[in-house]
Amino acid sequence: MGHGGNVIDELVTDHREVEELFGRIEGLTPGHKDRKLYADQVTMELVRHSVAEEAYLYPAVRRHVAGGDAIADREIDDHSKAERIMKDLEGCDAGDPDFDRLIGMLMAEVRSHIADEESALFPALRAACPPDALDDLGDKVRQAKKLAPTRPHPSAPDKPPANKLLAPGAGMVDRLRDALSGRGKKD
Repeated sequence: MGHGGNVIDELVTDHREVEELFGRIEGLTPGHKDRKLYADQVTMELVRHSVAEEAYLYPAVRRHVAGGDAIADREIDDHSKAERIMKDLEGCDAGDPDFDRLIGMLMAEVRSHIADEESALFPALRAACPPDALDDLGDKVRQAKKLAPTRPHPSAPDKPPANKLLAPGAGMVDRLRDALSGRGKKD
């Protein structure tokens, strides 16, 4: 799928990619080894996506959208729930009895979050934020995802400025670990 455009277009593209990975997991039989591969890929995508949203989207929501503080806080809480599930899932193989329970929980949490963002948050932001600011945010989100961690770090800061300072370092370490282990790649 093509990335680019304003922040809303960028994040909706991410949502579709995550849903595609969820569909791949659901299309395989329980215990199939590729379910873990796709779970790792979806985790990598979700962590990068969440870090970028927390660094740029939610501060814009706080600044531009009426009631933005409460909205951003709720969205960050959703991210925290998903991140804890991903952390637990990280230690499971596809044949682990907890794998199916955890991936089901993750899918439900993320699908609910996506539906909320796309039906309420994105339209409110589009209405309140100038188009050039949305375009600028899209560029910042794309750059943040390139440097973001790929593994869940539930205790890491989720608000600026600390998250913007720490995420690139954690991201570098995560990408090195992924490269050395082959995480998220087919055998």
